[in-house]
Amino acid sequence: MSQQQPGRAGADGQVVVVTGASGGVGRATARAFGARGAAVALLARGEEGLARAADEVRDAGGTALPLDVDVSDHAAVDAAADRVERELGPVSVWVNTAFSTVFAPVTEVKAEEFRRATEVTYLGFVHGTLAALRHMEPRDAGTIVQVGSALAYRGVPLQAAYCAAKHAIQGFHESLRCELLHGKSGVRVTMVQLPGLNTPQFTWVKSRLPRSPRPVAPVYQPEVAARGILYAADHPERREHWVGGSTVATLLGDKFAPGLLDRYLARTGIQGQQTDHERSPAQPDNLWKPADAHRDYGAHGEFDDEASSRSYQLWASHHHGLLAALGTAAATAVAATAVRRALS
Repeated sequence: MSQQQPGRAGADGQVVVVTGASGGVGRATARAFGARGAAVALLARGEEGLARAADEVRDAGGTALPLDVDVSDHAAVDAAADRVERELGPVSVWVNTAFSTVFAPVTEVKAEEFRRATEVTYLGFVHGTLAALRHMEPRDAGTIVQVGSALAYRGVPLQAAYCAAKHAIQGFHESLRCELLHGKSGVRVTMVQLPGLNTPQFTWVKSRLPRSPRPVAPVYQPEVAARGILYAADHPERREHWVGGSTVATLLGDKFAPGLLDRYLARTGIQGQQTDHERSPAQPDNLWKPADAHRDYGAHGEFDDEASSRSYQLWASHHHGLLAALGTAAATAVAATAVRRALS
């Protein structure tokens, strides 16, 4: 493995911070930025997962600075941001994706567990955003990407702690974006709403379900999410980006028929978020301590056999200008043909 040491800004001139970078979407995103030649600061709690993620960034062609940080600690996040600026250079992109949660019915989640999930998932985004703004605003430049979910709009059973935190992030994002627009700031903030993903989350999440938890189908690989996040970082003028056809369907369904969606999820949401296998009592639990402190889980979870590595919706979203042009050209051709026939 490459032993490249941290240095100044990467080959592409970007210095990127990714929280939650030791596994899942954060890891895939850090690796994707590394493949661009960026200098990537990886913030996470798990020592082993963090080290292996940093190796992947270096092997991909980037510079890696792994930092052991609990994002619920605002002072630690601030200190990490200062170190990144000293060792890598001015941060151009900050990606918030760290989270923790509990899979259980509302009545089976303890008050302190709701608090902890909120501190990591919601306040972790707040802490990261404030740290980024502290450095970006004086330069009047930079991009902050909030990694959200279809569940930032649509609550589902068994995930109240996660849904509530993602809803809070959505409101925080909208408030901040309005303020930046009002001040004509050069700092941009955008949000990426993701579908069900094949990440280690379902291996190490705290769960009180009788069977092992699983992502809501259809399932996508974390690299699909990473492509959406990189595109968002490159196009922060859009207020938010949707990834996956299921995300589009969920958000539109919630907008136009929320009551119907309540009933649908009441019938399908409990079974649909559990496998057929009993949950092991030895399953790791990363709510209070990192599950990847001594074991690397990687970016992928246990659902490779059904997870898709592509999203036609994402491609269409990234090429909407081309599709519009093709649509216009097709309409023009049809109209021209009709005129010729009318005149013949």
